[in-house]
Amino acid sequence: MPKRSNPSSKPVRYAVVGLGHFAQVAVLPGFRHARNARLTALVSDDPVKRRALSRRYGAEKTFGYDEYDACLDEVDAVYIALPNDLHREYAVRALRKGVHVLCEKPLAVTAAECRAMIAAAEKGRARLMTAYRLHFNAANLRAIEALRRGAVGEPRLFSSAFTMQVNSDNIRTDAERGGGSLYDIGVYCINAARFLFGAEPVEVTALSAASSDRRFREVDEMTGAVLRFPGDRLATFTVSFGAQDTGDYLVAGTKGLVKLEHAYEYAQGHVLTVESDGKKKTMRFAKTDQIGAEISYFSDCIRKGRQPEPSGLEGLADVRVVEALYKSAAAGKAVRLPALIKARRPTRAQEIRRPPVRKPKVVKARPATKK
Repeated sequence: MPKRSNPSSKPVRYAVVGLGHFAQVAVLPGFRHARNARLTALVSDDPVKRRALSRRYGAEKTFGYDEYDACLDEVDAVYIALPNDLHREYAVRALRKGVHVLCEKPLAVTAAECRAMIAAAEKGRARLMTAYRLHFNAANLRAIEALRRGAVGEPRLFSSAFTMQVNSDNIRTDAERGGGSLYDIGVYCINAARFLFGAEPVEVTALSAASSDRRFREVDEMTGAVLRFPGDRLATFTVSFGAQDTGDYLVAGTKGLVKLEHAYEYAQGHVLTVESDGKKKTMRFAKTDQIGAEISYFSDCIRKGRQPEPSGLEGLADVRVVEALYKSAAAGKAVRLPALIKARRPTRAQEIRRPPVRKPKVVKARPATKK
């Protein structure tokens, strides 16, 4: 029978599927700050990882990928931290059995795959959430709040750059695994522009570029994008896998601006500046456990039978923009987007703060970047 919700007194039992670097440094430690959740199982084809990490985090059971269906019988939910090209398969298999899914972004590689995941959730009467941790982050939610209360007048433009130096052997440079700068980091800029403007883009334009660096034989090194929103508002951003780390955004309005430094980070704090009618206010936010916060939120949705925000539709909204941007870059012209009705947006009520985690020792995994 499908698992619609859990009795509110019991923690939600999770399996973490995929034990790469991010899963080890952020997802697994996050369960310590989610009292309504329990890490029950780990799924990986690496027995060394399974053995070491199950002991460290107290996971009762471990499974290989060929045992995934058996794992689903033991848990209420899964956190999918697999390569992008595997998201749809492992999510759909869980959702059809009524097992709830918290899936890393991008939700999938294509809009069609996202829709298949959403349909499977509806059929299995299970919850599907895209792991947009910034929807619970105090600094980003304060930025949204400032714009909604009119602190900068009418928001007119969004501008951002998100860049890093990606390791050559990382799956982000593998086209068959759903690699590419827009899929991995561009979705953050797209998502931020959408939640700050509180709307969906109607037209996009993009240019992609690559140096002679062998890392980028299969994927774009960087892509610059322009998104047109209703009201002739523009969002511009550039993302790159081959430049020094940066990740800020700015929204300029008719009477002021909002700027967030380290906007997309999970490993450090944030600095929010709001300028309004010539007055400036700066707020500093310490590092927190963003993944523990989103696990807590999703678990609460499961226990209370609520649809999460960010939902599967939120993931679809960004992936369709990614597809359109790559289409624009290939064709050398703007691409129109069909209308998408998206009623729910992140609000200050979703703010969750958890203390930061200590960086654990990693087992047989390399970080994505050259830090």
